[in-house]
Amino acid sequence: MHPGGPFWAKKDLGSWTIPKGEYQPAEDPLEAAKREFKEETGTAMEGRFLPLGEVRQSGGKLVKAWAVEGDIDATTLRSNSFSMEWPPRSGNSREFPEVDRGEWFTPEDARRKILPGQLPLLEELFSLLTTSGD
Repeated sequence: MHPGGPFWAKKDLGSWTIPKGEYQPAEDPLEAAKREFKEETGTAMEGRFLPLGEVRQSGGKLVKAWAVEGDIDATTLRSNSFSMEWPPRSGNSREFPEVDRGEWFTPEDARRKILPGQLPLLEELFSLLTTSGD
């Protein structure tokens, strides 16, 4: 997923992310992940979720991730949006999509495009896929 908004508009390598979001301490992390995935893609996922572990990003956010097999057309992505002042100090508020696009990548391309802090999650996924033969 490529983050939406003006900060990310011209960034590519090292800027892509898995769908993610905040969850409350009493909330089940997997249920929160399913909710966030639907909000950021427009698609609900069901199936057997395999844990990929957790990483702490450079900004301090703790990210827990799961993998699930599914068939999604990245061109049909529908994301929720957020408001922010834009341009800065203009007093004008604009809406931007949380995610502006999604794509499928080869493992090599995914390693270059993912946020560096999320790379261990991809490596765990690739390890699981290699082990299972999928």
